[in-house]
Amino acid sequence: MNTLQTACDTLAAAPACWVEVLKAQGSVPRGVGTWMLVSADALVGTIGGGHLEFQAMDQARALLATADSPALEQRYALGPSLGQCCGGVVWLRFTPLVRGDQAALRALAEGSRARLAPPMEVALFGAGHVGHALVRLLATLPCRLLWVDSRDAVFAPQWLAAPDVVCEHSAPVEAAVADLAPHSQVLIMSFSHAEDLEVVAACLQRQRQRGDLDFIGLPGITGKEPEVIAVSVTAQLLQRAEAEKKPPQAGAGS
Repeated sequence: MNTLQTACDTLAAAPACWVEVLKAQGSVPRGVGTWMLVSADALVGTIGGGHLEFQAMDQARALLATADSPALEQRYALGPSLGQCCGGVVWLRFTPLVRGDQAALRALAEGSRARLAPPMEVALFGAGHVGHALVRLLATLPCRLLWVDSRDAVFAPQWLAAPDVVCEHSAPVEAAVADLAPHSQVLIMSFSHAEDLEVVAACLQRQRQRGDLDFIGLPGITGKEPEVIAVSVTAQLLQRAEAEKKPPQAGAGS
């Protein structure tokens, strides 16, 4: 569930090499800040797969095989040298880590987070079946999630310790709206239609006052299985995130 925790567990068992995308030009599999951890017989995370990842794994293991290897930066031209259809250029940083040095690993992870594109801010109201299905998906994406419910003790224990999931008990539930991060994507799916209405009203009032909530959703989807709804909602959030990255067309109206 938590890739960084899995990496820490891997490093606790054996030395490993941190591999991070330091810089990228053109079309590349993954962006700056993406990482993986390579040990002699394990791999955590990914920098995009394909020949780039295979060569990076070989390089990482070669460094691990040599005592006291220093950190290394290396350039990879994806088209000419690796035959990947992306065709861009990637610079990777290799940082060997000694067994058990989780502090250094966490410091590297924190630095990579700062270089990644800003994550989506999502506020999810409701910790029912659909809420849990959504969190399982959103926790795997570049997303900071505030998860709110008026009922106490409804959050599964593993989410209370998840780094990018904040679980909040709020009674009344709509009181949490005032402190949402600006430009949050708000998903409302509590156990009660009355609660849903109160949250919607609070969001619309905040929108009139501040205009800083980009999306307030009560999605209507044909499939009723929690996982179906979760996949559909997550896809919609990703579509919105991609659309916001595109610059406006010249002459387009607001």
